[in-house]
Amino acid sequence: MTVTSIDIDPDELRIAKELTGAASNRETVDLALRTLIAVRRQPAAVERIIARRFESAQIDAPTITPDAQ
Repeated sequence: MTVTSIDIDPDELRIAKELTGAASNRETVDLALRTLIAVRRQPAAVERIIARRFESAQIDAPTITPDAQ
């Protein structure tokens, strides 16, 4: 892992930490980065889902309920 020194607004970091419930500043920044990446990738994922086409047999396939454990 790379060690990087950056300036972060302490008030924004505090608010982000409170909102996420993160235990540390590092965890807060890591979660913020992962969230940003997921949000920016989401439109492409939605477009792939929308573009998906199904065969009639797939659409009319019966629903199978898993056994309760």
